[in-house]
Amino acid sequence: MLHGLHQPVEYTLKRVTIIDVARVAGVSTQTVSRVINNRPGMNAATRLRVQAVIDKLGYEPNAVARGLVTNRTMTLGLVVPDVANAFFAEIVQGAEDVAWQAGYSILLCDTREDIKREIAALRSLRERRVDGVIVCSARLPNATFWPLLEQYGAAVVVNRRAPADVASSVRIDYASGMRRAVAHLFASGRRNIAFLTGLVQAFGGRERMRGFEAALEDAGVVLANDRYVSCPPTIEGGVEAASAALSATPDLDALVCYNDLVAVGALQACASRGYRVPEDVAVVGCDDIPLAALVTPSLTTFGLSKRDLGATAARTLLARLQNHDTRAEEGVLEPSLIVRASAP
Repeated sequence: MLHGLHQPVEYTLKRVTIIDVARVAGVSTQTVSRVINNRPGMNAATRLRVQAVIDKLGYEPNAVARGLVTNRTMTLGLVVPDVANAFFAEIVQGAEDVAWQAGYSILLCDTREDIKREIAALRSLRERRVDGVIVCSARLPNATFWPLLEQYGAAVVVNRRAPADVASSVRIDYASGMRRAVAHLFASGRRNIAFLTGLVQAFGGRERMRGFEAALEDAGVVLANDRYVSCPPTIEGGVEAASAALSATPDLDALVCYNDLVAVGALQACASRGYRVPEDVAVVGCDDIPLAALVTPSLTTFGLSKRDLGATAARTLLARLQNHDTRAEEGVLEPSLIVRASAP
């Protein structure tokens, strides 16, 4: 019988410190610090020797300690209203790619369309001393939002305008995209249109509405109030809103939707009520998320690369951090109309 096997074995991993590196390399801790921070004015041979010891021992600088010295944590905050929505998930991926290449990590907050969560997220990220923050499609009113952003060293808002001294802005030109999408419907002979408006109170919602009404004016069309149906920006919201619109106006020949999720819900509502798409009712979405090309019929929509949008926001934030430039102009990105089977 083997003895002692029932005894618990404790393993301890000792963190390698800057003192350990200095001792093995035969230099001062100050010299090691200069190598770590890539400061000039050092003997090349000494720098190589210290770096070799760092690599051999697997030394990793303490991010918290370095942050106290440099006043930088090398982390960025990113706030989105719904990370389950592919639109925002792709923005996160684009921003994270740029941050990673620049040596930054991202702390992600999902507010789930709740303004209380949005406030808590912005306060929490500030407490964690992130170097800057990106806020996508913020739902907070200006009077609450701007003071929260002013607490950060640098900030960027996505799909919202901001005072230049508070934050830089990167946004999609939803008004232009919506105007072209509705003009496309009119050009194909559609006239009895309803608009599933989504979040009218949000900046992006107001911009969509502005483009929709501009297209109506261009075509000389006036719609009754019951042609505007508000809804949550979800598939379920689209089902309910489209069902309500079709019940109120059975001869509708087109549904314009706040986003692609609402449009997918509209497709489901049409199918359940026996409307053929696009023969009876054309359906147009917004954002061109991956699902838009996969549903049947595939969605006509407008949008641009959300990865590019996220990457642009991250690059803008890094530039604001590095240059302390509060005069950055608003970046406006033009979406493309993608014509598919739901509204040819």
